[in-house]
Amino acid sequence: MDSLGHGNNTAMTGFILLGLTNDPVLRIILFTIILCIYLVTICGNLSTIILIRISSQLNHPMYYFLSHLAFADIGYSSSVTPNMLVNFLVETNTISYPGCALQLGSVVFFGSSECFLLAAMAYDRFVAICSPLLYSTKMSTQVYVQLLTLAYAAGFLNACSFTICFYFLLFCGPNQVNHFFCDFAPLVELSCSDISIPAVVTSFTAGSIIVVTVTVIAVSYVYILITILRMHSTEGRHKAFSTCTSHLTAVTLFYGTITFIYVMPKSSYSTDQNKVVSVFYMVVIPMLNPLIYSLRNNEIKGALKRELC
Repeated sequence: MDSLGHGNNTAMTGFILLGLTNDPVLRIILFTIILCIYLVTICGNLSTIILIRISSQLNHPMYYFLSHLAFADIGYSSSVTPNMLVNFLVETNTISYPGCALQLGSVVFFGSSECFLLAAMAYDRFVAICSPLLYSTKMSTQVYVQLLTLAYAAGFLNACSFTICFYFLLFCGPNQVNHFFCDFAPLVELSCSDISIPAVVTSFTAGSIIVVTVTVIAVSYVYILITILRMHSTEGRHKAFSTCTSHLTAVTLFYGTITFIYVMPKSSYSTDQNKVVSVFYMVVIPMLNPLIYSLRNNEIKGALKRELC
């Protein structure tokens, strides 16, 4: 790979992504599977966005948030999947220094925004179940827009922090990234400069987002559970639970894999396990979300039937 100069202390202009495997047969199999998953992801999430926009029955904040979650899923998956597919077909997959920074920033932006969107959806369910008479006031258009702005602004700021920290790293040795995309952790391992400040800053910003959003989700569902347990009607309890199951499933899948990658001690899992889990939460989960919400939500299924008929 070209560098900006000669010697051991020069800055590299690009990286080689090692990808998931070197086995040529397995590469073809994975290419076919992940391509199919990506196509389903794009079609499923685009269909969700279009259906919510055209259906008057889905004219509620909960579904507006869901459409933005679908948009974030498309962006999240598209940040890494096309490049991963190319990696399966070429001998050596190189990515430029600016391209690596762009990919890293894009992944962080959409991932962070998704965290806040899931938290906003939990708050929406909290208001709908715990204060149904005040729902139109507490979840007005103004509040909805403010929550969306917060989600994307937080994602942008976190992406900026990761990108700036990436540019503070100096790379002068091996340029092979042991991953299928420009993740920050393997890039730090390649750096020949002081990594203390970039590591602390990115850990703080990412950790703060996870703690804040998980707290909002947890507190919301504690109050939701208390409210549901106080209901005398079995039908009312069932209806309240049914409006939360899709969101809870999405939250469990997303935060469960993030916890494995970013919270568990790195000594407890290998790099290959890290790659597999990363594929799950960056490629598979964006495909599953529209399926989870469409199969478990009667209003979405009803709106889809009406539009198709």
